[in-house]
Amino acid sequence: MAKKRSFFERLTGAVSVDEYDNDLAETKEEGVAAKSWMEEDSGEGQLTVDVYQTPNEIIVKTMVAGVRPEDLDIAITRDMVTVKGKRESERSISDEDYFHKELYWGSFSRTILLPAEVDVEEAEATEKHGLLTIRLPKVNKDKQAKLRVRTGA
Repeated sequence: MAKKRSFFERLTGAVSVDEYDNDLAETKEEGVAAKSWMEEDSGEGQLTVDVYQTPNEIIVKTMVAGVRPEDLDIAITRDMVTVKGKRESERSISDEDYFHKELYWGSFSRTILLPAEVDVEEAEATEKHGLLTIRLPKVNKDKQAKLRVRTGA
């Protein structure tokens, strides 16, 4: 007899771990290769990044070795940065000629939520020796400007 699903499982459509393990065991018995439930199947790589701040900027650094600058797409909003790109592999080498293959080839992306608002217009990105550095000036919320009132004619 099937175990009654919990309120949370019914509400979210979740599957209990025990139920998943049973399904996985049945799949293995049938001789079908099964993926771990922890594996993602997005088909897109994710960049590793360092994000830190100075008093006036937020700095994002990531390795993009082997990617041409024109193959990079960087989108910035006041509170988020997205880096997308594609790394092309050499097509002249067949898979059976490889002894070991760890490098990632193909599309990649990474979206970073920023800890402070930034000035999108003043942001800049540079690449040197495969290291992409994105400098994002922080918005100075304490900055004040005097506004003069004009008379209408």
